[in-house]
Amino acid sequence: MNALKTVLLLTVLTLLLVFIGQLIAGPVGALVAFVIALLMNLVSFWFADKMVIGMYRGKEILPQDDPELHRIVNNLSQAANIPKPKLYLVPLNVPNAFATGRNPGHASLAVTKGILRILNREELEGVISHEISHIKNRDILIGTIAATLAGAIMMIAYWARWIAFLGAGDEDRGGIGLIGILLLSILAPLAASIVQLAISRTREYQADKSGAYLSGKPLALASALEKLEIAARRNPLRGGSPATSHLFIVNPFRGDFVFRLFSTHPPIEERIKRLRALAGVI
Repeated sequence: MNALKTVLLLTVLTLLLVFIGQLIAGPVGALVAFVIALLMNLVSFWFADKMVIGMYRGKEILPQDDPELHRIVNNLSQAANIPKPKLYLVPLNVPNAFATGRNPGHASLAVTKGILRILNREELEGVISHEISHIKNRDILIGTIAATLAGAIMMIAYWARWIAFLGAGDEDRGGIGLIGILLLSILAPLAASIVQLAISRTREYQADKSGAYLSGKPLALASALEKLEIAARRNPLRGGSPATSHLFIVNPFRGDFVFRLFSTHPPIEERIKRLRALAGVI
């Protein structure tokens, strides 16, 4: 099922990039966008995990650096019957975590400096179990590809604003002109966000559930989510790229009503409610 979702995601985002190129510069723009899309697909499959880790300046955590964290990850990886992912520390005070990679055999798990500071051991175990579930369920390839291509779409939209500012819309070659490019610069990121939203919210619910069964501690994960959400509201992430928001266990970015409406994460209250309901079952 996830393989089909990956193909559909690649197709939709590729067509969106080609459509944007067509609107900006006609057939030539469409061809350039198609070439860019092919390159991005290849890069996102083989190298996007390294790009995401590098974007947030992640540094590998060796066993001697944090033996307790390695024990937690090792135990949960064994319980999930997957290889132990590489561990990275992201030097951000914003408490959060994410997993990336192309498959369970080539996966990375990153935690921020902030999350190690505010969560207790059981809560941290709940968060790690959520991320291990993403890896086991093979969500990470979908998420990593979405982050890469959505980032490319947002970058092209940014360029479109400058094209509009410089009055370079090329209607003679089949482009849409100045007004069209201005509209494109607004609508393209929104379209990319909708695609991310479509694939992300159900994945988060499933990873919460799978993680709760994996650790056997749904209340600990619920408590962790509550802490992380409060911290994100008080101190949202200022750097980084919103195109990567769906990779994190809690959306670290904050914005206006429209941003929240198209958030890549389901409401935190509903996630906590579902986890608490599982406490009577597990």
